[in-house]
Amino acid sequence: MRAYDSPEQAEAAFYDAFERADLDAMRDVWADDRHVCCIHPGGERLDGVAAVMDSWAAILAQGPVLRVRISHRRTRVSGDLAVHVLRENLYSDGALRGIVLATNVYRRDENGWRMVLHHAAPDPSPPEIEPPAPAGVH
Repeated sequence: MRAYDSPEQAEAAFYDAFERADLDAMRDVWADDRHVCCIHPGGERLDGVAAVMDSWAAILAQGPVLRVRISHRRTRVSGDLAVHVLRENLYSDGALRGIVLATNVYRRDENGWRMVLHHAAPDPSPPEIEPPAPAGVH
């Protein structure tokens, strides 16, 4: 299990795992805790590691499809808990396909920072200025 020294490292690993469709890397980012929760855009609340990982397995089975560039991130840290509220700018074939509002929550324990919540929903009022298209794989 990889140790993430900051919530930002865990977040970078989360989006990297998503972009590469790497279920093992995605599993590594999430806390092994029955209280984790994930809500995908338009989806139901998924509670517990098994339900959350099953959902990611289904999503990532499609292979690498989207590139994600985050913007407008607001971070709040209190002790061993960090909350990131941001926009996920979703690209496919170099074109912006959608913008999603997301809340990512990370908790620090003896193994470093891990995700305990990801909640995403379509942005009803995306910003007027589009972020630049991503350049190649990072």
